Amino acid sequence: MTEDNRKVPRRIAQTVLNALKGGVVPRIGLPYITVGRKSEIEALLHDVDVISEGGASFRFIVGRYGAGKSFLLQTIRNYVMDRGFIVADADLSPERRLQGTRGQGLATYRELIGNLSTKTKPEGGALTLVLDRWISSVQSQAAQETGLAPGDPALTAAVDKKIYAVTDAVSELVHGFEFARLLSAYYHAYVTDDDETRAKVVRWFRGEYTLKREAKETLGVNIVISDDDWYEYLKLFAAFFRLAGYAGMMIMIDELVNISKIPNAVTRQYNYEKMLTMYNDTLQGKAHYLGIIMGATPQAVEDKRRGVYSYEALRSRLAEGRFSRPGARDLLAPVIRLEPLTAEEMLVLCEKLTAMHAGLYGYEPRLGTDELAAFIRLEYIRIGADANITPREVIRDFIELLDLLYQHPDMTAETLLQSEEFTFAPSQAVSDETDEGFAEFTI
Repeated sequence: MTEDNRKVPRRIAQTVLNALKGGVVPRIGLPYITVGRKSEIEALLHDVDVISEGGASFRFIVGRYGAGKSFLLQTIRNYVMDRGFIVADADLSPERRLQGTRGQGLATYRELIGNLSTKTKPEGGALTLVLDRWISSVQSQAAQETGLAPGDPALTAAVDKKIYAVTDAVSELVHGFEFARLLSAYYHAYVTDDDETRAKVVRWFRGEYTLKREAKETLGVNIVISDDDWYEYLKLFAAFFRLAGYAGMMIMIDELVNISKIPNAVTRQYNYEKMLTMYNDTLQGKAHYLGIIMGATPQAVEDKRRGVYSYEALRSRLAEGRFSRPGARDLLAPVIRLEPLTAEEMLVLCEKLTAMHAGLYGYEPRLGTDELAAFIRLEYIRIGADANITPREVIRDFIELLDLLYQHPDMTAETLLQSEEFTFAPSQAVSDETDEGFAEFTI
């Protein structure tokens, strides 16, 4: 075990272990437990470089439940925030879609904006912080350039000029004029300590105004964000965030399977049409400083009756060519298919978790390499494990093993691993070909 693993802060170790045991991905501490996925991460980080230079990207991360989609998304989320990006993430559900007749598309937009995160506010809710930081930055620049003191009317005029330079750049985009007016309104409310107006502008940006009449009366704009155009405002935010000093904006949408579950075929097609618009925008250069990553199961993508491939325009763009195959996937393609973690990678992960667990509860680790290898071998040798086992299942079993050994010092790893609940019957023995890959784990 490494020195780094022994230094995991207890608060982070507790969060990581509790989250993994509960079958969810922790939002903090991922660098301490990241193994494998090197090629996938490198491919996505190449996109990050392109986005920061004014480009855009769109990727699908495809893998079965528990295969590591959410883990990979969170890893990239943390990385891009460290690189100065703003991240917005949301899970789709029956109430949150890309398009809907009862506000489901707008609900997704609200979730994304509510989850806006930066390096200094990684838990979400960063919109007000970003707006205030932008205004403060513009004021500081104007003060340095003019030498004027805060409160001087001439400084306010100089700041106004800089604000309008930013809003002019945004106003060239679709709905940009109204967006720019609201940015200006927020600035003037900030200067005059008009908290009520600031709150109203933030409400509008969050998509909480539903009536145009209300928006006109309170803010002077005759438009509200709707199910049909919410994606246009994400493009506006991406452009604004760049002007506000951030590297770009990354949008992460998981649980795409909920679109394939929509019972009405026409409604599903509308959702895939919205997805196609987003895809085309990023690849055709209509979006800038914007990355979009969507997480999905293989069935949610490949099912030609209800999945993404049921929409021919998307299928023809996303389907793999004739050369990709398991073990040799094209990671520069729009769809990244997650290969299962190898037994060796899972062994490394278990070593990291062993050290983290021991550091959290203050004991000397009782599991050595032989015991860890025995655990991994038993997990992977189960019938069908080569095709069906997922990191989530293995990790959950392993943390339970660590908990039991800690709480019951009289127990041994050998006893638990040979219990009826964990062993496999002789009739479940797998073929020599399957077992061959685990020869090095034999004890």
